[in-house]
Amino acid sequence: MKTKINQILKKRYCLLLFFSLLLQKGYAQEQIKITGKITAALHGDPVPFANVLVKNTQNGAVTDFDGNFSITAKSDETLIVSYQGYKTKEIAIKNQKIINISIEESAVALDEVVLVGYGSQQKKDLTGAISVVKANEIQKRQVTTMAEGLQGLVTGVKVRGGGRPGQEASIEIRGLKNLQNTNPLYVVDGLITTANRDFNPNDIETIQVLKDASAAAIYGSRAANGVIIITTKKGKKGPLKIEVSSKTSFSTMPKYDLMGTEEFSKFNFQAYDNAGIPRQNLNLGVNTDWQKEIFKQGLLQDYNASFSGGGDNSTFFISANYFGNEGTVISTDFNRVSFRVNSSGSKGIFSIGENLAISNSRTDEMSGNPIIDAYRLLPTIPVYDEDNPGGYGYGKQGVANTFGTNPIALANLLDTKNENFRIRGNLWSEVKLASFLKYRFNFGYETSFDSYNFIRKLGNWTLNQPFEQSFINQNKGRSETKLFENTLTFKKEFGKHDITILAGQTFQKDNYDQIYGTKRNLLINPSTGEYFDVLDLGNQAEVGGFRNEAALASYLGRLEYNYDDRYLFNAVFRRDGSSKFSDANKWGNFPSASLGWRVSNESFFKSKFINDLKLRASYGELGSGNIGNYEYQGFINTFGAIVLGDGQTLYPSATQVRLANDELRWEKLKQTNVGIDLGMLNSSLRLTADYFVARTEDVLFGFPILMTTGNDGGNPISNAATVQNKGFELDLSYSKKINDFSFNASVNFTKLNNKLVSLGNGQNESIQGNTITKAGSAVGMWYMLQTDGLFQNQDEIQNYVNSAGTVIMPNAKPGDIRFKDVNDDGEITNEDKDVVGSPWPEFEMGFNAGASYKGFDFSMNWIGSHGATVYNGFRSTVDRFDDDSNYRTGIHPWTPENPNTDFPRIVKGTTLNARGDSDRFLESGDFIRLKYIGFGYNLPEKLLQKAGLTSARFSLSAQNVITITKYLGLDPEFSNGNIFQRGVDVGSFPNLKTYSFGVEFSF
Repeated sequence: MKTKINQILKKRYCLLLFFSLLLQKGYAQEQIKITGKITAALHGDPVPFANVLVKNTQNGAVTDFDGNFSITAKSDETLIVSYQGYKTKEIAIKNQKIINISIEESAVALDEVVLVGYGSQQKKDLTGAISVVKANEIQKRQVTTMAEGLQGLVTGVKVRGGGRPGQEASIEIRGLKNLQNTNPLYVVDGLITTANRDFNPNDIETIQVLKDASAAAIYGSRAANGVIIITTKKGKKGPLKIEVSSKTSFSTMPKYDLMGTEEFSKFNFQAYDNAGIPRQNLNLGVNTDWQKEIFKQGLLQDYNASFSGGGDNSTFFISANYFGNEGTVISTDFNRVSFRVNSSGSKGIFSIGENLAISNSRTDEMSGNPIIDAYRLLPTIPVYDEDNPGGYGYGKQGVANTFGTNPIALANLLDTKNENFRIRGNLWSEVKLASFLKYRFNFGYETSFDSYNFIRKLGNWTLNQPFEQSFINQNKGRSETKLFENTLTFKKEFGKHDITILAGQTFQKDNYDQIYGTKRNLLINPSTGEYFDVLDLGNQAEVGGFRNEAALASYLGRLEYNYDDRYLFNAVFRRDGSSKFSDANKWGNFPSASLGWRVSNESFFKSKFINDLKLRASYGELGSGNIGNYEYQGFINTFGAIVLGDGQTLYPSATQVRLANDELRWEKLKQTNVGIDLGMLNSSLRLTADYFVARTEDVLFGFPILMTTGNDGGNPISNAATVQNKGFELDLSYSKKINDFSFNASVNFTKLNNKLVSLGNGQNESIQGNTITKAGSAVGMWYMLQTDGLFQNQDEIQNYVNSAGTVIMPNAKPGDIRFKDVNDDGEITNEDKDVVGSPWPEFEMGFNAGASYKGFDFSMNWIGSHGATVYNGFRSTVDRFDDDSNYRTGIHPWTPENPNTDFPRIVKGTTLNARGDSDRFLESGDFIRLKYIGFGYNLPEKLLQKAGLTSARFSLSAQNVITITKYLGLDPEFSNGNIFQRGVDVGSFPNLKTYSFGVEFSF
């Protein structure tokens, strides 16, 4: 009986309390009953759900809500008390029947260190909105860039990526701040840089996201879009440690539901017949599945190795990575090789260290947009056609009237490769002038060598394409950044007063230069048929080049004050001067202040369930100089010529081609934030909530102006618009450990609302495509004609009149779309367009959960978005029928025999039922997606010892495998970088279903 009970206990730890009562009966003669209470050492509050285990047995109990427990044990045994966030404690029973135990919070829970820019703070003392992301949450996913891994993990952080090899995800922290760029500032090991596709996410140790103005103000003019601080892995004291990991992944492309030749020809003939136009002479003997020809299974490989160790005074870390991605579209791939090394040492009051990273990335870029070509091309067109230049099939007049491009031809006739070799790192040193005073010098350096190579071979890929010579274009560029930073930090405690003062100065210089050349009529190797891809084998040479320079000088300071661990104050001031502005407007000041009150540390605060309660409030001003290097100066074209004098002599000339604005000044973001941090059940249950209002004034943007002004060099930049953004963020998490079983779950919620307060420059509105941006409403709202069903008969057409009795659509026929006459003028024109929806979601959510039992673990991540209306560019092409493309399978157009449908009659050659500027192609952008799910197993210690390993792990995972949505495009999670066209999906590369297997081990 005892054996059976013990077996059940091993499998069902959540029933420990129940079975401990049974065990008391079985061992009544040898054991005594012990009762007691578990409390927190800091406040004396009870600790519910703590684990009480008899050492070296399976006999255990769990405390109730008041921290009480009851257990039976032998008088000479030992109790082990454990709880997440607290130090494990052992108590000898010694024949005691009542044992009250006080446990201390662990150093990690109380003193977790968070980087805040040029320094650090304990997490409990933060007064700004800062989110901390565990590196393993990103590293367990299969991502190209760090940004992709943040999706769904942080409130207020919106990430949109895609599956194209080398594609970089876009990040937007707390919504729209300006009208140009939304990417945050990256700081890696103290270096202002990027975390793009040539950065290895496996090197990351910690990530901090600085979201509000008070948290990010130390970075001043570059922090308006938020700041992401990354620290990479460092060596630790101990013997040499070697870690190796390998991950292989397979990805698949989602596909459209398109017609084959039989179904396509039926509807194509119907569209021509309805228009009274002679049918095409379709090649019915061909049935090309263009998606099958274009898309293939992708393969991703990610290999990492690291070596680390150290002694009492020095540590080191070395890592190497290879990442390769063979894309799901023909002739696309990306690969990266990277190395990283860092070391540090100390002697007396001196410390010194360095971080150095070297990477080389190479991309075979996608030619054209095969995502669109897949449905633009007809199934009756063959892939190859010897009658066409180059031998590829594409549109043909009277046979296949389409101007779609053959992606197979593009992949073979156009070859684009980008290569980047980058070196970046920093050298730092510190001098501890006194126990309370420290000086730090940091020198950062980054340089990259960029190579762009483009070859155009002989041949055509689309209908009526003019002849073009073969040519090669090569660009060689080099960028260089130097950063000098000097900071002095004072930190001292005076009784209950804890003061930290930081003062510093920084200077950054950026240089970029490029040369380029083009040659035509390339030579072909007669033995292989390959083109020579060097510039000296061709003619009609063209050369050019340019150079850019920029500098930023800054002064900064921060005061941190903590009184009795109850009242917190933080103030920051930064002054930046940039060469991008004229002397009169070069400098900008960026202050911030924040307050915190830890209510839970007040003597009057008594709660059994709440162990941590902190209120926060902040205000700050940030800047942005996100413009070109010379925007305040006139753009001069020096390639002109003029004829003068009696001899009509030709002289060189120059003319200003772009209007200049020498009054450009800093954008200024003013943000207020209030928040609460709440820890309950001894911090097992945590809640963080923030509400903020951000207002950006003097927004830098180039609104279109008429070319009759003489300006044809691009839209001149001006400080014009004012943008306001409000939002609410909520993060709720729970974690629990019961002996060998532990689990965690968290949900985050983000609600954002942006509004254009004013456009400036005397403008009332700006219309781009199917969107309108005007004062008082959100940016890029849908501005379209509104559909109102279909006309079923001629009487409905004649009876559709305005208030004056005028027939609004007299040329319509039964089965045509009825449009609303919004202005009641008796006709459908652009004046009838109105705001019909928003591309911005009402809220977005993320849900994360994980569990582990002994060597097994499980985790998953869901993301969701609600409220956005999006434009389906796929449907706007395949459902229109006025031109020639493939069609969506399964449609049921209106006919006299099929009137009960919402799909209009199909007609070739008229846009009446094909207007792309109507709400017909707007759809709900709501979705819920299982972004990641993974399982892992860590080998037990006994097996590891036999193999000479310290750890070994196997994992299986999948990404993007479940998506719940009504959206009919490839992916509701598409990305569009144009702020005014945020909700337009026209050929966006989708996120891919990816299945991964990984192996990790260390010794």
